[in-house]
Amino acid sequence: MKRLLLVGLTLAGLFGTIVLAKSDVVPSLLKIEQQPTVNPWTHLNLNNQPKNFQFAVVTDRTGGHRKMVFEKAVRKLNLLQPEFVVSVGDLIEGYTDKPENMAKQWDEFQGYVKQLKMPFFYVPGNHDISNLPMLKEWEQRLGRHYYHFVYHNTLFLIVNSEATPGSKMEKLGDEQLNYLRKVIQENANVRWTFAFLHKPLWTYGADKLGAGTGWEELEKAMEGRKWTAFCGHEHRYVNFKRNGNDYIQLATTGGASKMRGKKEGEFDQFAWITMTDEGPVVANVLLDGVVELNLKDDLEYDVKMADAQKVQREAAEEAARKKKEAEEAKKKAAEAKQP
Repeated sequence: MKRLLLVGLTLAGLFGTIVLAKSDVVPSLLKIEQQPTVNPWTHLNLNNQPKNFQFAVVTDRTGGHRKMVFEKAVRKLNLLQPEFVVSVGDLIEGYTDKPENMAKQWDEFQGYVKQLKMPFFYVPGNHDISNLPMLKEWEQRLGRHYYHFVYHNTLFLIVNSEATPGSKMEKLGDEQLNYLRKVIQENANVRWTFAFLHKPLWTYGADKLGAGTGWEELEKAMEGRKWTAFCGHEHRYVNFKRNGNDYIQLATTGGASKMRGKKEGEFDQFAWITMTDEGPVVANVLLDGVVELNLKDDLEYDVKMADAQKVQREAAEEAARKKKEAEEAKKKAAEAKQP
């Protein structure tokens, strides 16, 4: 009788285990006592799949940068702890051929990204390689200006929309296109592809749809796969839909902006991407929406940033006033010389 009872209890235990497995498989890292009937939680399928990784994308810092904003983004990224950060270019003001100016600007920027607690992937913008000397400086400091990597079976394409520095025609160029085609072909079975570039080339070209830029050729190489593109340059947020894909133009991370808010797509941000089996989930994180644990430190930083930007604006206004005065004086002098 005791033996029969023991067998019955064993079978009941196995049955109970099977029922529990169907409703809630408790992950090995989670230690919690479950009741056999009801429990005060929805389920225990924790959202912690290793392949569902998170990364962030920062956008334009320059084109008339506002002091201390990008540095603020670095602080916020370190709070949120993405696995890595990708840029879409315009990291320094550029538009100079003086080595000392380039060195100063790059040293300043690289000092910021060295504070990140995760990898930072560079993408060139028109301010970064605006002429051949600046392209050479990029190559000396960073090497390649287009490249790729694969992470969790996801392909990341770093695309240079400024392949012809100094040219008024945006073009990927044959060399880069051949490289990208090869990479895409060699990674045919990835679960998703991301492309990062500075300018929204799909709005450029003779037809304002990418003709002549090489973008249409890149799209052709991407046919049949799921992919998303990120860009910057316009300092205004827009989500383009093209051929069933998202082409996301980010706002600013400290670049020149009237900051008129979400309605105009003008705000300081970084994009936060979570890669899932269904594809990327994209959230636009506004810098002011991320507050540090010590609220006092957060407020003090904002006060310092506002003061620095006030000094910056006053200096710009003074420079503009002096320039105008000089132009008027030159005009009067020219008029005085006339008979």
